[in-house]
Amino acid sequence: MPLLTNSPEKKTWLHVPANSDFPIQNIPFGVFLTRDDIITIGTRIGDYAIDLGALHQLGYFKGIPLTEDIFLQDTLNDFISDGKKTWRLVRNRISEIFDIKNEQLKNNESHKNIVLFTLDEIEMQLPVHIGDYTDFYSSKEHATNVGKMFRDPENALLPNWLHIPVGYHGRSSSIVPSNTPIRRPMGQTMPQGATQPVFGPSKAVDFELEMAFITTDANLLGEQISVAEAENYIFGMVLFNDWSARDIQKWEYVPLGPFLAKNFASSISPWIVTLDALEPFRVASPKQHPEPLPYLQQTGKRGFDINLEVSITPEGAAPTTVSKSNFKHMYWTMSQQLAHHTVNGCNINSGDMMGSGTISGPTPDSYGSMLEITWGGSKPIVLSDGSSRTYIEDHDTVTFTGYCSKNGSRIGFGEVSTKLLPVNQNKKK
Repeated sequence: MPLLTNSPEKKTWLHVPANSDFPIQNIPFGVFLTRDDIITIGTRIGDYAIDLGALHQLGYFKGIPLTEDIFLQDTLNDFISDGKKTWRLVRNRISEIFDIKNEQLKNNESHKNIVLFTLDEIEMQLPVHIGDYTDFYSSKEHATNVGKMFRDPENALLPNWLHIPVGYHGRSSSIVPSNTPIRRPMGQTMPQGATQPVFGPSKAVDFELEMAFITTDANLLGEQISVAEAENYIFGMVLFNDWSARDIQKWEYVPLGPFLAKNFASSISPWIVTLDALEPFRVASPKQHPEPLPYLQQTGKRGFDINLEVSITPEGAAPTTVSKSNFKHMYWTMSQQLAHHTVNGCNINSGDMMGSGTISGPTPDSYGSMLEITWGGSKPIVLSDGSSRTYIEDHDTVTFTGYCSKNGSRIGFGEVSTKLLPVNQNKKK
């Protein structure tokens, strides 16, 4: 099935603001609550949300083999399970419907009133039911920085890091969409110089600048997915803030890794941008040395040039940009991550999510966490209101944005924005 949506010359009859993340070439997928309190699956062009359930019921997807209720559900899981051929057919049809030369819907006011919503009329939801979540550790710059801080600076990378995409299985219950506030976590820490741990609120809550990809049903238990075919099972990507409590993590992570330091919350952007939409922005990934084992070797351009930015906004103050990075810096690619994840026969399901790991670039202004930006808290940063930060404080809002840009074309992810609230002192009875 040919990809018909990426032509930079394509225009839409909907108004799209200049430098919008969501031109007609994007066509992401998400789930939203409408003005009538109905949850539906939709897409977005410009500043309009489009009800795909209503479009389907009105006959606009005629000829595409879709079940009647495929877009009337509260998650994208079943649609994702239909596979790449269906995703592409649906995106091609949406591109046709909203093409500037197509007047079928454009001139039908009653249908437009049913199908189109302004952004203030909807409330975005978590787009998929995330059954399983894996977090990788795939930025060489980030891993090196952490190794320098906490281990031997001359041997910052652990021996396995250059040979495998290191990862761990996380939890999915506390992954939330953008604009969902989170609470400062409680836990055990071992203060500097102490001999016994103490219990209390984390004093080192940090963001982690990541992206994540969403999979479809990929393999049966015991089957492997190769690097060459891995992208056929990746539906799309989101921005991902994988929150971390550094002081809790430092005490608990040996020998089995992070636990309470990570599972209190992670935040994602609500629109899933497909790999088809990102196709024009492919780049070569960093050269890997030593050469990976055969099952991890790849050909072609497997990286994506995605500009990323992080800002911190104290309550009542203006935002301050604290990092500008790029997804193209990732040493291990999504294809390698998925191939490694399944090389032992682990089965992957529709709606599973894989985090990239913190995305850091080669310079201090491109580091992807406060741990690196302030070098473990030793170099506080000053925000636009004059206040300083080593880590995230209560009532701060952390916002990630991400977009691709090339030859005047732009595809973006919108944002993931999250406010950190104080500890919840009310225990559930």
